[in-house]
Amino acid sequence: MATSLRKMRAYEEAIEFIAAGTTPRSIVAFRPSDAAKKRVADLIYREKTTGLTPDEKFELDHYMQLEHLMRLAKARARRHLAHE
Repeated sequence: MATSLRKMRAYEEAIEFIAAGTTPRSIVAFRPSDAAKKRVADLIYREKTTGLTPDEKFELDHYMQLEHLMRLAKARARRHLAHE
């Protein structure tokens, strides 16, 4: 990926993945990077302890929505693969 993950919001990694084109197998295999996982874990921790800025809350909310969509897409992709 040309864009630095440190500069990306956590959810942008999954958007880049989708935009690059997918197959059922690649959807099932997709895993967020360690950097994205660490960023989301930090946001969740700070949300529960010290609070988030509005921009950080926006980032976390979007990541959680995208994670939900990816879970649904993975379930559907597994169904497609089972019928191959």
